[in-house]
Amino acid sequence: MGRFRIEAKWALIFSLMTLAWMLLEKVSGLHGKYIDYQYYLTNLFAIPAIAVMVLALKDKKQNFFHGNMSYLNGLITGIVLSLFIAILSPLTQWIISYVISPEYFPNVIKRSVELGYYKSVAEAEAFFNYKNFAIQSAIGALVMGILTTAIAMIFIRTKGSKK
Repeated sequence: MGRFRIEAKWALIFSLMTLAWMLLEKVSGLHGKYIDYQYYLTNLFAIPAIAVMVLALKDKKQNFFHGNMSYLNGLITGIVLSLFIAILSPLTQWIISYVISPEYFPNVIKRSVELGYYKSVAEAEAFFNYKNFAIQSAIGALVMGILTTAIAMIFIRTKGSKK
């Protein structure tokens, strides 16, 4: 595990940042009174998510590769980090769904039916539930983490590194 200690550390940081973001959404009313805005404002999560990924890659470059990290080394780091985040995401989503904001699913189900996004409560419930969100968060972590890494490593890699 020593080889991937930095990735594990940053996966935990990412998960804690995710929980903090969801707590911020809840206390600002985006899971209740202002739920109509949550769909749009939650996309701002990309900013701290990308920042954490970049900081993790820079940490690995500096403290594991001693300042000399190739694109491939960075890509592997990002894939491993994304896998760790994906593995933690069902637990993170459980904490969000059952501890931080248990009212989110009932509120978003009710509002999405009122607005006509879904024809029935059952249809909305089929989408807005812990299991579906746990799967989405794991897949999203993997896909977005790898994509973010692929782009970030263009700038973070050590120029001229062949590996």
